[in-house]
Amino acid sequence: MIPGRALFRPVARHGLRAPSLAATTYALRHRSPTTAALGQPRRPVQRWESTSGAVGSDKSGHIDAQPNESILFFDNIFPLKLSSVLLWRAWETSELLKRFNSASLSFLDPIGLVKRAIPESAPIKVTEIIPRLKEGGAYVKFTHPDNMTPAEIEDELVKSLDKKPIKPWFNPFRGIKTRLVLGRPWLEDLYRLPKSRLRIEFVPAKDSEPPAELSQESLYSIFRRYGKISDITSQPPDSKVLPKFAYVDFVLVRDAILARNCMHGFVLQEEGSKNPARLRLSYEQRVKPHHIWNWITNHPRIVIPVIAAFLAAFTVAVFDPIREFFLYKWLKRQTSDIFAFRKRRDDDAGLHALFTHRKDLIDSIQNNLLETVETFIVVQGPRGSGGRELVMDQVLEGRRDVLVVDCRQVVEARGEAGAIRKLANQVGYRPVFSWANNLSSMVDLAIQSTTGVKAGFSENLESQIAKILQTTASALKEVSLADRKKKDKDATLTDDAYLEAHPEKRPVVVIDNFLHKSEEKGIVYDKISDWAAALVQSNIAHVIFLTNDTSFSKPLSKSLPDRVFHQVTLGDLTPEVAKHFVVSQLEPDEKSDKEENDNSPTITEKQLRRDLRELDECIDALGGRLTDLQVLARRLKVGQSPKKAVSDIIDQSASEILRMFLLSKGAGEGDKKWSTEQAWYLIKEIAAKENLRYNEVLLSNTFSSSTTAGASNAEAALESLANAELITVKSRHGRPATIRAGKPVYQAAFNRLLDDAVVKARMDLAVLTELAKIEAKNIDKAETELSVLGGLPSQPYQAADRVNYLLAKLQGSQLKIMAYEKEMAGLKKVLAEEA
Repeated sequence: MIPGRALFRPVARHGLRAPSLAATTYALRHRSPTTAALGQPRRPVQRWESTSGAVGSDKSGHIDAQPNESILFFDNIFPLKLSSVLLWRAWETSELLKRFNSASLSFLDPIGLVKRAIPESAPIKVTEIIPRLKEGGAYVKFTHPDNMTPAEIEDELVKSLDKKPIKPWFNPFRGIKTRLVLGRPWLEDLYRLPKSRLRIEFVPAKDSEPPAELSQESLYSIFRRYGKISDITSQPPDSKVLPKFAYVDFVLVRDAILARNCMHGFVLQEEGSKNPARLRLSYEQRVKPHHIWNWITNHPRIVIPVIAAFLAAFTVAVFDPIREFFLYKWLKRQTSDIFAFRKRRDDDAGLHALFTHRKDLIDSIQNNLLETVETFIVVQGPRGSGGRELVMDQVLEGRRDVLVVDCRQVVEARGEAGAIRKLANQVGYRPVFSWANNLSSMVDLAIQSTTGVKAGFSENLESQIAKILQTTASALKEVSLADRKKKDKDATLTDDAYLEAHPEKRPVVVIDNFLHKSEEKGIVYDKISDWAAALVQSNIAHVIFLTNDTSFSKPLSKSLPDRVFHQVTLGDLTPEVAKHFVVSQLEPDEKSDKEENDNSPTITEKQLRRDLRELDECIDALGGRLTDLQVLARRLKVGQSPKKAVSDIIDQSASEILRMFLLSKGAGEGDKKWSTEQAWYLIKEIAAKENLRYNEVLLSNTFSSSTTAGASNAEAALESLANAELITVKSRHGRPATIRAGKPVYQAAFNRLLDDAVVKARMDLAVLTELAKIEAKNIDKAETELSVLGGLPSQPYQAADRVNYLLAKLQGSQLKIMAYEKEMAGLKKVLAEEA
């Protein structure tokens, strides 16, 4: 229907009155001419045709009414939130009016709700029903007697619903409402969901007339009848946006729906304005002021650290108790897992001889575990000396609650995330999110680059290790107190006093491979040392360090500066014990069934080996290092003779030395602090003398005047070679005194390398070349100083001695270079002739 016009007269100071009944009647009577009046054929109207797709006159989306027809909009017929889910297909058929006429008054049937909302006393006849699913209502077109106006019928229906509310099943708190449609409804099927805010656009009623804008008082008078209004917002005066508009905010969405469907397309003229205005209504998403969110986004320097602190506190409050629980359970079963994988019987038999020899050391460590002294137990020995086997298989055999932390796995892990994951796996710390550290680091970097402030989301390796070790300490304390009972005679003691009085209840923490590659990730060793110190000082656990490094006292003294360590030093085995160890390894694994059933005396394998008489001589060449002895025993068991086995071991060691120390680039590779020439100098001198004086080596030209970058510090070079186990530095009265081969077998390997003419010539040539460079540098210095002295205006007699000294030094260096070159010529000839 094309709306008519209504003139509003102000009746009160606060605003305009609502459309009067006369105005409504005027609006309903003054309609546009129908198509029949214009002489066009009129399409017969089917009152209950399908409503799917476009509806209205000529499928335009608008509803037209005949002169004797009016339209009501019934709200709250369908649920709003479920309209897009529920398929009300029954409302999209051509049987709506028939169903309305025959419908029951069931509260579950939407048609029944419409029928119940129209009292039987109402003198109207329903001619068409058009549902609006997404708006939860329906248009009802009806005819009425000539003696009643549509406004009177509206009043009767409103009063009936107020007196007897009809509440649908899906909304028991709001009844059905109905209002007369004054405008021209637009039945669009766009995806525009109802909102509580309506945008009221003022468009011209005629194309030639400019639009008129209504005041807030007029808008309030028009729309207040549909529901409570929370706010009315007019367009800013300086706005150039056309058409002019205003916002009307309803408290409830249902009220906004009722107002839009009844007033869309309504034409009115405010008193005092020249031109009428047509109201075009649409739903508008209300932009709510997010003051809190705006403050958060505008203050990242304050908010991001607060969020980081909150997340840290949350993870501590939630995950730390879970991790302590897992740690406790893991520690309780860890001891049985450690000792479940026992060595083979032959290994046990061989190690028994070793442990018998070291019985005093084992007893000493076990006694220390029964003391209450707050200090460390340090087991130090060269690599392969059997320190781990001695502690785990003898000292701690049968002991409960043992935790082993292998520093080698942590230090050699790739990246910080790998180190965190390895340490967490060793102590049973879970769940651990090592991958999240890299992600949070990238987020932290991005925030810092944009805001200029570090957010603190990421944690460095130091803080992550400290958190893991701190949680482990809490779990260890629970393990120490697990067997405490209320009936004990010392039940009144505090936890700390109880642990101090019962050292046998404390678990044992074994820190293996301490200071392995100490130059890498030194923070790991510092944190572990501090953690171990806290364990022993709090009487939570005993701590045993297993290390190959002789300088272990430096980092440990930082953690326990006022304590003396219980130190146990492991050396190589004596020839007698070494021979007994090898022979014991040759016992058969187990007796065969024939031997068990046969009572005749058995002949062991070692009695059948006549060549074992060579063992004494071979042991002297091999030395007493445990790992080398085990290799020898395995070779003997497969049938090799002692001499052949030892010779192969020596050749293998010589090849290892050649590859690691002589053919590498020395200080230029892997940040090593020694040169190839320095390594060969030690090999050659130790092969000839076995023992070298420490200071004598420091004063040699190869060490004191090395031309290799990174190897100029002689003491650092010797320390690096000792850590690489090429040599062993023996101390006397706390100072380094002598230098020996790193392992006993290396003494024989050094001699084997000297027997190789090509290797010897090549390495000697490298050493002589460096020595020649050193002398050439000395000559350059002497010549430079002589040039300065020669440039003086006169030759003072006081400079004569200095000149003679420089000339003598220059001559001496030249003679050395000539000798070196002569020797180098012979070495080059060997390299040219030998293959």
